[in-house]
Amino acid sequence: MNNQPPNPHGERTEDNSSAVDLCRIIDQSVAQLWETVESLERLQPRNLQRFRVSVFGSSRVPPESPLFNNVKEMTRRLSAAGCDLVTGGGAGLMQAANEGATNGQLSTPASGDLPIRLIEGHTKTPFVEKVYRHRTFFTRLHHFVRLSSAFIVLPGGIGTTLEAMMIWQLLQVEHLPSTPFLLFGNHWHGLLEWVETTIVDNDFADRKDLNLPTVVTTVDEAVEVILMDFEHFQANNPAGAGTGTGNSVR
Repeated sequence: MNNQPPNPHGERTEDNSSAVDLCRIIDQSVAQLWETVESLERLQPRNLQRFRVSVFGSSRVPPESPLFNNVKEMTRRLSAAGCDLVTGGGAGLMQAANEGATNGQLSTPASGDLPIRLIEGHTKTPFVEKVYRHRTFFTRLHHFVRLSSAFIVLPGGIGTTLEAMMIWQLLQVEHLPSTPFLLFGNHWHGLLEWVETTIVDNDFADRKDLNLPTVVTTVDEAVEVILMDFEHFQANNPAGAGTGTGNSVR
């Protein structure tokens, strides 16, 4: 009877050299793949020909929640002004963002592994849905960053907090240019206090890093901040202007 415990990769074998070799090959292949991705990134930087707003948030908020309706109104107004919206394809606040951006034309979550949904304004077809599917959070978040000119982080759990902290860190180390990064609602006050008293006050980050996110508590505030940056984008990118429906903001 073989009582030898399993190796770290879950295989029972008297001689695990072949398993180790396989893991080494996989690790080397992954490293080479990411070297290729980084090389392509240098050749093809973020495409900002269109002004896209990424919206992160919890999948657990029900449609009857006031927050759900606030998010619908916020994305409706941003879309009407000409902004493209990028969200996760799930339920909850992601569904609210999708419904608002399409005036209710999209009401069901996108199926598949960790999809993100891009909704684009167009003159003939008011809204066109594109769904990108990802099997890992890493590539999903990377795709959000590549697509977007602004970020709105709604209340959420661990996954939403991960998304918020990644954007914050990319801004901190200037891997992203100065970009609107909004934290929506009182939900984030505890995190901000912890960052200040535990990280900044102990010199693990600079005090100026506290200014990277902007806290907004109403739909009006969020829309105002985003549209100010959108106007600047249009002024500096005439070819990318007027991508939305052309409706006025109400």
